[in-house]
Amino acid sequence: MEKQFDLITVGRACIDLNAIEYNRPMEETMTFAKYVGGSPANIAIGTSKLGMKVGFIGKVSNDQHGHFIKNYMSNVGINTDHTIFDQDGHTSGMVFTEIKSPQECSILMYRENVADLFLRPEEIQEDYIKKTKKILISGTALSGSPSREAVFKIVQYARKHNVEILFELDYRYPTWKSDEETSVYYSLMAEMSDIVIGTRDEFDKLENKKGDNKDTVAYLFQHRPKLIIIKHGVKGSFAYTKDGKVIQGKAYKSNVLKTFGAGDSYASALLYALNSGKSIDDALKFGAAAAAIVVSKHSSSDAMPNVADIEALINEQDK
Repeated sequence: MEKQFDLITVGRACIDLNAIEYNRPMEETMTFAKYVGGSPANIAIGTSKLGMKVGFIGKVSNDQHGHFIKNYMSNVGINTDHTIFDQDGHTSGMVFTEIKSPQECSILMYRENVADLFLRPEEIQEDYIKKTKKILISGTALSGSPSREAVFKIVQYARKHNVEILFELDYRYPTWKSDEETSVYYSLMAEMSDIVIGTRDEFDKLENKKGDNKDTVAYLFQHRPKLIIIKHGVKGSFAYTKDGKVIQGKAYKSNVLKTFGAGDSYASALLYALNSGKSIDDALKFGAAAAAIVVSKHSSSDAMPNVADIEALINEQDK
């Protein structure tokens, strides 16, 4: 069957309000710029801007914020046929960001009663899932019901139709009730996925302990994953394959404005590179270069780079 999509992402789409005034605490900040946010939404935007055919499954508020999110995503080429408007009064999540300095950035996240966690299993269409090569699950979508049941329904359909399952850990502490709950659902999802991507701290949440890469990959390679990407911030990242390869990727230098958005741009460019048939080594370079570009810009979603931007940075810094 000819696949309509390279990738469908699943989960959180929200409103980011990024401080326009730098170098001051949020309580003194008066002006913010509005963007689409949320890890799976940002990854859909990033991969679409890189030329992939992308869809999005999620639920947004049936108000001006929800309409802004869906319209923005449609306008950058994402299929939003299964981006559903909530009919029960739930709101879209809001994230305020503070940019005190390149080293001091924080986010204030409002996640009460958010529409994305009310995506229901009966709203998932098998026919949509089977049209994609890959499906990306965001960890935040597992943090509450009925969203987590909808995610496992998606996984069932993906397995049935040989769709590759990607798990982006996307840990957001305001969403979870306890570390034990996080660990249970992260472990379940990771064991069923083909590729798992996250920071070292996020894998610690998955295992509910301070772990190391060697133990993490030994555990997960007992299950379905064939590729595990563990990010270590400015120290770079490591890719582990089931046949024993270890590939280390470096971080690229950047004129850092803020720290958020790096993970979503990294995942977008990494997935684009893998989808394009590039080596894992090149995919790590693409991810790191995209992250370096986005942390130098004000937004996350709007700042997602194109292929030429990424290749230019790699060529410049690899000399």
